[in-house]
Amino acid sequence: MSEAESLEPKRGFIESVRDISRNPEPERVGQRWGFGAFLLVEAVFILSAVFITAIARQFGVNLLESVPLVLVGSIVPTILAAGTAIVITYVRGNGPKIDLRLSMTKEDLAIGLKLGILGLVLTYSAATIWAKVVGEENATSAVGDLLSGSNLPLSAAITMFLYVSLIGPVCEEIIYRGLLWGAVERQGWSRWAAFGLTTVIFAIGHFEPLRTSLLLVIAIPIGIARLLTRRLGASIVAHVMNNFLPGLTLLLVSAGVM
Repeated sequence: MSEAESLEPKRGFIESVRDISRNPEPERVGQRWGFGAFLLVEAVFILSAVFITAIARQFGVNLLESVPLVLVGSIVPTILAAGTAIVITYVRGNGPKIDLRLSMTKEDLAIGLKLGILGLVLTYSAATIWAKVVGEENATSAVGDLLSGSNLPLSAAITMFLYVSLIGPVCEEIIYRGLLWGAVERQGWSRWAAFGLTTVIFAIGHFEPLRTSLLLVIAIPIGIARLLTRRLGASIVAHVMNNFLPGLTLLLVSAGVM
Protein backbone atom coordinates (compact mmCIF):
# COMPACT_ATOMS: atom_id res chain seq x y z
CA MET A 1 0.00 0.00 0.00
CA SER A 2 1.38 3.43 -0.96
CA GLU A 3 1.59 6.32 1.49
CA ALA A 4 -1.22 8.12 -0.34
CA GLU A 5 -3.46 5.07 -0.04
CA SER A 6 -2.59 4.59 3.61
CA LEU A 7 -3.72 8.14 4.32
CA GLU A 8 -7.20 7.54 2.88
CA PRO A 9 -9.88 7.64 5.62
CA LYS A 10 -11.83 4.49 6.38
CA ARG A 11 -15.54 4.35 5.64
CA GLY A 12 -17.77 5.57 8.39
CA PHE A 13 -17.12 7.67 11.46
CA ILE A 14 -16.66 4.72 13.84
CA GLU A 15 -14.11 3.11 11.53
CA SER A 16 -12.26 6.42 11.30
CA VAL A 17 -12.05 6.63 15.09
CA ARG A 18 -10.81 3.03 15.36
CA ASP A 19 -8.27 3.72 12.64
CA ILE A 20 -6.57 6.34 14.81
CA SER A 21 -5.02 3.70 17.05
CA ARG A 22 -4.94 0.71 14.70
CA ASN A 23 -2.98 2.32 11.87
CA PRO A 24 -0.15 4.62 12.98
CA GLU A 25 1.05 7.39 10.73
CA PRO A 26 3.54 6.23 8.07
CA GLU A 27 7.18 7.09 8.75
CA ARG A 28 8.04 10.59 7.57
CA VAL A 29 10.71 9.72 5.01
CA GLY A 30 12.64 12.68 3.64
CA GLN A 31 11.42 15.15 6.25
CA ARG A 32 14.46 16.93 7.69
CA TRP A 33 12.65 19.51 9.80
CA GLY A 34 11.02 19.34 13.24
CA PHE A 35 10.26 21.55 16.22
CA GLY A 36 12.96 24.01 15.19
CA ALA A 37 11.00 24.77 12.03
CA PHE A 38 7.91 25.58 14.08
CA LEU A 39 9.90 27.87 16.39
CA LEU A 40 11.30 29.67 13.33
CA VAL A 41 7.81 30.17 11.94
CA GLU A 42 6.58 31.55 15.27
CA ALA A 43 9.58 33.90 15.34
CA VAL A 44 8.70 35.15 11.84
CA PHE A 45 5.14 35.82 13.01
CA ILE A 46 6.15 37.71 16.16
CA LEU A 47 9.05 39.66 14.66
CA SER A 48 7.09 40.74 11.59
CA ALA A 49 4.26 42.02 13.82
CA VAL A 50 6.78 43.90 15.98
CA PHE A 51 8.51 45.30 12.88
CA ILE A 52 5.24 46.60 11.40
CA THR A 53 4.30 48.24 14.69
CA ALA A 54 7.76 49.78 15.08
CA ILE A 55 7.72 51.21 11.54
CA ALA A 56 4.27 52.68 12.15
CA ARG A 57 5.43 54.33 15.38
CA GLN A 58 8.51 55.68 13.61
CA PHE A 59 6.17 57.60 11.29
CA GLY A 60 3.87 58.59 14.13
CA VAL A 61 1.02 56.30 13.11
CA ASN A 62 -1.24 54.96 15.88
CA LEU A 63 -2.31 51.33 15.44
CA LEU A 64 -5.76 52.07 16.81
CA GLU A 65 -6.33 54.99 14.45
CA SER A 66 -5.05 53.60 11.14
CA VAL A 67 -7.29 51.22 9.17
CA PRO A 68 -4.50 50.22 6.73
CA LEU A 69 -2.19 49.43 9.65
CA VAL A 70 -4.86 47.32 11.33
CA LEU A 71 -5.21 45.31 8.13
CA VAL A 72 -1.47 45.00 7.48
CA GLY A 73 -0.64 44.25 11.11
CA SER A 74 -3.31 41.54 11.29
CA ILE A 75 -2.85 39.84 7.93
CA VAL A 76 0.81 40.13 6.89
CA PRO A 77 2.46 38.34 9.89
CA THR A 78 0.12 35.36 9.55
CA ILE A 79 0.71 35.02 5.80
CA LEU A 80 4.48 35.40 6.22
CA ALA A 81 4.53 32.70 8.91
CA ALA A 82 2.48 30.26 6.84
CA GLY A 83 4.57 31.03 3.76
CA THR A 84 7.74 30.32 5.74
CA ALA A 85 6.30 26.96 6.81
CA ILE A 86 5.65 26.00 3.19
CA VAL A 87 9.13 27.10 2.09
CA ILE A 88 10.66 24.97 4.86
CA THR A 89 8.91 21.86 3.52
CA TYR A 90 10.41 22.48 0.08
CA VAL A 91 13.91 23.23 1.36
CA ARG A 92 14.08 20.58 4.11
CA GLY A 93 11.48 18.04 3.05
CA ASN A 94 9.09 16.79 0.41
CA GLY A 95 6.87 19.81 -0.05
CA PRO A 96 3.59 20.75 1.70
CA LYS A 97 1.42 18.07 0.08
CA ILE A 98 3.44 15.27 1.68
CA ASP A 99 5.00 16.90 4.75
CA LEU A 100 1.97 18.95 5.84
CA ARG A 101 -0.62 16.51 4.43
CA LEU A 102 -1.97 19.51 2.51
CA SER A 103 -4.62 17.93 0.29
CA MET A 104 -8.39 17.78 0.01
CA THR A 105 -10.77 14.91 -0.79
CA LYS A 106 -14.56 14.61 -0.79
CA GLU A 107 -14.31 12.81 2.55
CA ASP A 108 -12.26 15.69 3.96
CA LEU A 109 -14.91 18.16 2.82
CA ALA A 110 -17.74 16.11 4.33
CA ILE A 111 -15.99 15.51 7.66
CA GLY A 112 -14.79 19.11 7.82
CA LEU A 113 -18.31 20.44 7.27
CA LYS A 114 -19.81 18.15 9.92
CA LEU A 115 -17.16 18.99 12.51
CA GLY A 116 -17.31 22.66 11.51
CA ILE A 117 -21.03 22.72 12.32
CA LEU A 118 -20.32 20.93 15.60
CA GLY A 119 -17.62 23.51 16.25
CA LEU A 120 -20.08 26.37 15.74
CA VAL A 121 -22.42 24.87 18.32
CA LEU A 122 -19.59 24.29 20.80
CA THR A 123 -18.14 27.75 20.15
CA TYR A 124 -21.47 29.48 20.70
CA SER A 125 -22.12 27.53 23.91
CA ALA A 126 -18.58 28.00 25.21
CA ALA A 127 -18.53 31.70 24.26
CA THR A 128 -21.80 32.29 26.11
CA ILE A 129 -20.42 30.70 29.28
CA TRP A 130 -17.05 32.40 28.85
CA ALA A 131 -18.68 35.85 28.44
CA LYS A 132 -20.55 35.38 31.71
CA VAL A 133 -17.34 34.37 33.49
CA VAL A 134 -15.10 37.19 32.21
CA GLY A 135 -17.83 39.80 31.76
CA GLU A 136 -19.39 41.11 28.56
CA GLU A 137 -16.96 44.03 28.42
CA ASN A 138 -14.00 41.62 28.22
CA ALA A 139 -15.59 39.07 25.88
CA THR A 140 -13.89 40.20 22.67
CA SER A 141 -11.00 39.06 20.51
CA ALA A 142 -7.86 41.03 19.69
CA VAL A 143 -9.17 41.83 16.20
CA GLY A 144 -12.56 42.70 17.64
CA ASP A 145 -10.92 45.14 20.05
CA LEU A 146 -9.04 46.83 17.22
CA LEU A 147 -12.20 47.27 15.17
CA SER A 148 -14.54 48.03 18.06
CA GLY A 149 -16.63 51.05 17.19
CA SER A 150 -14.90 51.43 13.82
CA ASN A 151 -16.91 52.36 10.77
CA LEU A 152 -14.55 50.86 8.20
CA PRO A 153 -14.66 51.49 4.48
CA LEU A 154 -16.46 48.64 2.73
CA SER A 155 -13.25 47.43 1.05
CA ALA A 156 -11.46 47.22 4.41
CA ALA A 157 -14.40 45.45 6.05
CA ILE A 158 -14.51 42.86 3.25
CA THR A 159 -10.74 42.36 3.47
CA MET A 160 -10.96 41.71 7.21
CA PHE A 161 -13.88 39.34 6.66
CA LEU A 162 -11.86 37.33 4.12
CA TYR A 163 -8.93 37.22 6.54
CA VAL A 164 -10.94 36.09 9.56
CA SER A 165 -13.09 33.55 7.72
CA LEU A 166 -10.68 32.19 5.08
CA ILE A 167 -7.08 33.43 4.92
CA GLY A 168 -6.46 33.22 8.67
CA PRO A 169 -7.87 29.68 9.09
CA VAL A 170 -5.87 28.33 6.13
CA CYS A 171 -2.63 29.90 7.39
CA GLU A 172 -3.17 28.77 10.98
CA GLU A 173 -3.87 25.21 9.89
CA ILE A 174 -0.64 25.16 7.87
CA ILE A 175 1.28 26.36 10.94
CA TYR A 176 -0.34 24.34 13.73
CA ARG A 177 -1.97 21.19 12.37
CA GLY A 178 0.45 21.08 9.46
CA LEU A 179 3.97 22.08 10.57
CA LEU A 180 3.64 21.55 14.33
CA TRP A 181 1.68 18.30 13.89
CA GLY A 182 4.37 17.04 11.52
CA ALA A 183 7.11 17.97 13.98
CA VAL A 184 5.37 15.93 16.70
CA GLU A 185 4.95 12.89 14.45
CA ARG A 186 8.57 13.06 13.35
CA GLN A 187 9.52 12.37 16.97
CA GLY A 188 7.57 9.13 16.79
CA TRP A 189 4.85 10.36 19.13
CA SER A 190 1.26 9.17 18.68
CA ARG A 191 -1.42 10.97 16.69
CA TRP A 192 -3.25 11.58 19.99
CA ALA A 193 -0.14 13.36 21.29
CA ALA A 194 -0.05 15.48 18.13
CA PHE A 195 -3.73 16.32 18.59
CA GLY A 196 -3.29 17.30 22.24
CA LEU A 197 -0.14 19.36 21.81
CA THR A 198 -1.34 21.25 18.72
CA THR A 199 -4.67 22.00 20.39
CA VAL A 200 -2.98 23.53 23.44
CA ILE A 201 -0.33 25.47 21.50
CA PHE A 202 -2.94 26.72 19.02
CA ALA A 203 -4.88 28.25 21.92
CA ILE A 204 -1.79 29.74 23.58
CA GLY A 205 -0.31 30.88 20.26
CA HIS A 206 -3.01 33.51 19.75
CA PHE A 207 -1.39 35.47 22.62
CA GLU A 208 -4.77 36.32 24.15
CA PRO A 209 -4.54 34.96 27.73
CA LEU A 210 -8.14 35.79 28.59
CA ARG A 211 -9.43 33.81 25.59
CA THR A 212 -7.13 30.79 25.93
CA SER A 213 -9.75 28.56 27.57
CA LEU A 214 -12.29 29.46 24.88
CA LEU A 215 -9.76 28.84 22.11
CA LEU A 216 -9.07 25.39 23.55
CA VAL A 217 -12.73 24.47 23.08
CA ILE A 218 -12.79 25.97 19.59
CA ALA A 219 -9.69 23.99 18.59
CA ILE A 220 -11.02 20.55 19.58
CA PRO A 221 -13.38 19.87 16.62
CA ILE A 222 -10.80 21.31 14.22
CA GLY A 223 -8.11 19.01 15.60
CA ILE A 224 -10.45 16.02 15.47
CA ALA A 225 -10.94 16.65 11.74
CA ARG A 226 -7.17 16.40 11.26
CA LEU A 227 -6.99 13.38 13.55
CA LEU A 228 -9.68 11.39 11.73
CA THR A 229 -8.60 12.06 8.15
CA ARG A 230 -4.83 12.45 8.59
CA ARG A 231 -5.01 15.37 6.17
CA LEU A 232 -5.08 19.12 6.50
CA GLY A 233 -8.04 19.57 4.15
CA ALA A 234 -10.65 18.52 6.70
CA SER A 235 -9.27 20.72 9.48
CA ILE A 236 -9.11 23.69 7.10
CA VAL A 237 -12.79 23.22 6.20
CA ALA A 238 -13.75 22.85 9.89
CA HIS A 239 -11.75 25.97 10.80
CA VAL A 240 -13.28 28.03 7.99
CA MET A 241 -16.75 26.92 9.05
CA ASN A 242 -16.04 27.83 12.66
CA ASN A 243 -14.80 31.32 11.73
CA PHE A 244 -17.44 32.18 9.14
CA LEU A 245 -20.18 33.52 11.42
CA PRO A 246 -17.78 35.50 13.65
CA GLY A 247 -16.17 36.87 10.49
CA LEU A 248 -19.54 37.84 9.05
CA THR A 249 -20.52 39.54 12.31
CA LEU A 250 -17.22 41.43 12.30
CA LEU A 251 -17.89 42.51 8.70
CA LEU A 252 -21.35 43.86 9.54
CA VAL A 253 -20.21 45.58 12.73
CA SER A 254 -17.06 47.14 11.24
CA ALA A 255 -19.01 48.29 8.16
CA GLY A 256 -21.54 49.98 10.45
CA VAL A 257 -24.45 47.70 9.50
CA MET A 258 -24.88 46.32 13.05
